[in-house]
Amino acid sequence: MTALSTGAHAQDAALAAAPDDNTVVVVTGIRGSLRSSMQTKKNAQGVVDSISAEDMGKFPDTNLAESLQRITGVSIDRSNGEGSFVTVRGFGPEFNLVTLNSRQMPTSTLGDGASAPASRSFDFANLASEGVAGVDVYKSGRASVDSGGIGSTINIRTPRPLDKPGFRGSLGVKAVYDTSQNDGSDFTPEVSGILSDTFADNKFGILFTGSYQKRKASNNDFSAGWRDGYLGTENNWGSLAQTGTPGGDKITNRPEGNDVYEVQQNGAYDIHNIERERLNGQLVLQWRPVESLTATLDYTYSKNKVTDRTSSTGVWFNFNDVSSAWTDGPVAGPIWYSEHFRADEHKDLAYSASLTANQSENKSTGLNLKWKPLDALTLELDAHHSTAESRPDSPYGSNMSIGASIFGVMDQKIDYSSYLPVMSYSMYPGIDYLDKSLVTPTGNAFRNAYFKDQIDQVQVRGRYSFDDSFIDSIDFGASSIENKVRSAYGYIQHDTWGGVGPASDIPDDIFDLVSIPDKFDGLSGAGNPAIPQQFLAAKIEDYVAKLDQLYQVCGGTMDCLADYTTDRRIQEKTIATYVQANMKFDLFDNPAHLVAGVRYEKTDIDSAALVPIPVSSAWVAANEFDLTFGAQQDFTAFTGKYQELLPNIDFDFRPMQNVIMRASASTTITRPDYASMQGGQTLDKLYRAALNGGTGSMGNPGLEPYKSNNIDLSAEWYYGPDSYVSLGYFHKDVSNFISTHRVDTTAFGMKTPFQGPRYNAAVAAVGATGNIRQYIFEQYTNAATAALGAGASYQDIVNYVNANFADEVHLENTLDSSGNISGQIIATAADPDLTFQVTTPVNSDQTSALYGWEFNIQHTFADTGFGVILNYTKVDGDATYDPSKPWNVTQFALTGLSDSANAVAFYDKNGIQGRIAYNWRAKFLAGTGPNPTYVDDYGQFDASASWEFKPGLTAFIEGINLTNESRRVFGRSYNNVKFVAPGYARYSVGVRYTF
Repeated sequence: MTALSTGAHAQDAALAAAPDDNTVVVVTGIRGSLRSSMQTKKNAQGVVDSISAEDMGKFPDTNLAESLQRITGVSIDRSNGEGSFVTVRGFGPEFNLVTLNSRQMPTSTLGDGASAPASRSFDFANLASEGVAGVDVYKSGRASVDSGGIGSTINIRTPRPLDKPGFRGSLGVKAVYDTSQNDGSDFTPEVSGILSDTFADNKFGILFTGSYQKRKASNNDFSAGWRDGYLGTENNWGSLAQTGTPGGDKITNRPEGNDVYEVQQNGAYDIHNIERERLNGQLVLQWRPVESLTATLDYTYSKNKVTDRTSSTGVWFNFNDVSSAWTDGPVAGPIWYSEHFRADEHKDLAYSASLTANQSENKSTGLNLKWKPLDALTLELDAHHSTAESRPDSPYGSNMSIGASIFGVMDQKIDYSSYLPVMSYSMYPGIDYLDKSLVTPTGNAFRNAYFKDQIDQVQVRGRYSFDDSFIDSIDFGASSIENKVRSAYGYIQHDTWGGVGPASDIPDDIFDLVSIPDKFDGLSGAGNPAIPQQFLAAKIEDYVAKLDQLYQVCGGTMDCLADYTTDRRIQEKTIATYVQANMKFDLFDNPAHLVAGVRYEKTDIDSAALVPIPVSSAWVAANEFDLTFGAQQDFTAFTGKYQELLPNIDFDFRPMQNVIMRASASTTITRPDYASMQGGQTLDKLYRAALNGGTGSMGNPGLEPYKSNNIDLSAEWYYGPDSYVSLGYFHKDVSNFISTHRVDTTAFGMKTPFQGPRYNAAVAAVGATGNIRQYIFEQYTNAATAALGAGASYQDIVNYVNANFADEVHLENTLDSSGNISGQIIATAADPDLTFQVTTPVNSDQTSALYGWEFNIQHTFADTGFGVILNYTKVDGDATYDPSKPWNVTQFALTGLSDSANAVAFYDKNGIQGRIAYNWRAKFLAGTGPNPTYVDDYGQFDASASWEFKPGLTAFIEGINLTNESRRVFGRSYNNVKFVAPGYARYSVGVRYTF
């Protein structure tokens, strides 16, 4: 029983004629999958790689992305230990178009749920692999393929009942054990099945696939935030003290001159407990009343629910009494960094709890009519309505975080000399950071994100074939795509980071003790005794309920689902036509093919956004200023349009039997991300007046798409039924990159109390380094005391001030942990204008070249059952990031570029299969801006084995990340650690019945 596949790929069936009669032997399993994929590559026009199912309901890997990474030039990004997003030839998920049965699919994801979603990236974690017949990766452009992927177009093929007539199916069950689990050692279930049958002399067919998966896992990490890359000569807030100045003697090997260094802002240990539940299904109905006409109606559904409960302990640095040691320049990294605090500073040790709970749901209904009215003419009509929707799966929104602190830190330190940075802290005498009675509630935020993408597409395709002609056939077609996107976001936030209410308000039983070192087993540094052995983690639901009862953080009604303050709508309409000539001829008495085509596209964009309007500005904390948004909102709309002519030409020549030489040239595009296309101007809530005022952004739906002119060259030798070797070269010249243009402007009449009359009077009284906020507050409390009398209580004073000076100040009911007045200083008409740095995306004149080599060998050792696959991809580009330049030097660089390699050894014979695979990706630049982000090189071993112990009954075992490989993300220096997480193996065992 071989994998089900579409009729368009029937030529890929793995058949071998028996020597003594006309029967055929069907090759299945690993060899059958490899043979089918090899035939797709061999018979393709242009550069195409493929992966096919090994058997009905059995894909090579448990996850589509994990399978795709076995293809040369394909790398993946992992989320919670699973492959989710795909990078092809250095171009990330935004630059790869994913289609399902050649239909453009909508995409939706909320990311971390803490901002308005805007990605076009397709999340492969939403789809189970059991219902997939094959995946084709088109690396060179083609007129007949939808545009949108500079890196590639990835087409997922699902099975059809009339392709394999008769009653057949596969049912599988497995138990999964994820060794990363912090609590317990649960096995979780996975059940999948595929059933197909045909009726009425194979004129009717029905097929159903279904999959249910549940998984428990943990993902613990150290995380750190960093300030901009300073020069050794700089003397700014956060930079190191200069030699010969106070504090300079506490720095070992200080970066000097033009050395560049980053200073951490904060660090934390984060403990994540994750649950995922995934449901997939597809129903296919087919009718073939006559041999020349086939009608197919299909419905595809998927739902993926992910819940991440996180508990953290962390420190923030104030950059005062600092000691540190550094590596040598020109890019210096911290060996360790520490800060000492006075007792009267009441420095906080931060505890936080967060919950991210979201679900993504995909639905697609499609109709396909394929008609062959003449032997030479084939016509096809295809239409589908598809939606992808992501929304919160929690009453608190898509992402929430609640803070708490114990005040009294004396010293805190982060040591970067080991793979896992060692964070440590000590408290002043009499203060125990594990004493639940000392925990004071602080700030909190409840974020609500929503994303929906709807695509309605109609395609008409045709092919006319010629007999005995230089032109073998002509392909032609047209399509209409309407893409509607809604991205919405809102939040409820309380910036009471200095503490709200006394610690005695919070019951001790809301907090549990959580250990730290055992969560990082296997990492160098995890055994360092300086790491705190435990910290306090809040029970999220109980803590929120208590905070709402005491402080009305959700209005006192537990309605924590924030209203949308940002609501973006984009409608993208694209009309496309194409024509493609397929030619075949002899060259030097050997067969050759030439395909030349052109695709024309016209896109119109309507973009509207509901933008919140600020009504006031206030100074809410030591260096934090805040905008308050009112109920009024402004719906603004913009339009854009562009048209593209996308030619392609593919040539292949067979100079000898089973040797193919290819050359392809094409132009491809990728459309801008949705955030860049948004309508309206959005101002950020938080700003730091001392650092250039407020910030904001404004979209630009008039952006042109990224454009790439591509060259592909390859040589392939198919020297056996399952064996080949290939070498390919690719070159891409990319233009229309998106950059930002900044405008400094005022907006909505906003003022700022910074450097206003009250601020300046406070500076004159207490000095620029004095407690300016306290002085301003005291002017109001003194006025209240004068009016109420010296015997007035503090609560009376607060009530008087808030009632009589409501437009100027708002006081909290309690003092902060340092005994100071807490509250907000509200901007007045007498204060200066607040200037915003508003950025808008524009197409730059920047161009860049990306190029590389792909090598692949697939070899089976005769009839032994053994075989190997080896491939290597070398990717390079002419735009790289120089980490030795400071933060204020604008740099352009291509992200995602990295070499990658795969090595697979397998055995497949007599019902026994085994495979061990190693995948490696080199270090790569993941993000740019003032400071770079690099992802360290990563290699992972996976293995699987199965035994068909009875005809149709197969037992199997699978292992992912067998060697517990960890992940590390860093900045300019390897010691600028942004993220470190241990890796853990995941095992599954099960049985599958095929009939």
